[in-house]
Amino acid sequence: MSQEGLSETELPNEYEIGDVLDQLEELEESVSSPAERRDVRSVKRMLEGVPGSERIKKYTTRDVAEGFVGGIIFSLPLLVEDGVFEIAEWFVSTAVGPVPVFLLVNILCTVLLVAGLLHYTDIRQVKPRLLFGVLPKRLTGILLISFAVALGSMFLWGRLHAEDPTRLEAFARVAVIWTAAAVGATLGDILPGESRGDDLIEQRS
Repeated sequence: MSQEGLSETELPNEYEIGDVLDQLEELEESVSSPAERRDVRSVKRMLEGVPGSERIKKYTTRDVAEGFVGGIIFSLPLLVEDGVFEIAEWFVSTAVGPVPVFLLVNILCTVLLVAGLLHYTDIRQVKPRLLFGVLPKRLTGILLISFAVALGSMFLWGRLHAEDPTRLEAFARVAVIWTAAAVGATLGDILPGESRGDDLIEQRS
């Protein structure tokens, strides 16, 4: 929120570096000169290197790799468990009409769990950035990476079509593995902190 128009007594006594960075982002969006924009970005980079300013904003190729590794580590133990098949059958068989209720609930819970780990824990402060102005970039990336890990590993290890499941049952199997892979991908992404490198799909003007 802009401080313009506030009296001196209304201004906060202390500022956090994150607040200053937010103000700089607003300033960057308001200036029209490319040179001024570069100057603002330079100041932001310096502040982000100050101890206590750690927050996750960028989503880099290294973040993708860390999410992939985290997803693999968490999903591998489940790939050899036949209990995944039983859970998938339960997801499919428990339905209201044609709608597999528990399968949908599992998908929703996975999305909410990843979002909670990213944005509502004290592990790191995550700055939401939107993809195409709609989707949270980091959340979308982690969900897609973990789903690719679940689908690819199930197919590679011959677990996707074992015992001749229906298409919905096969998808439910992937959904079970995806839940574990999503948690692993999230932790693998945020625990090391913000990665070096250029932001993927960075918006530039």
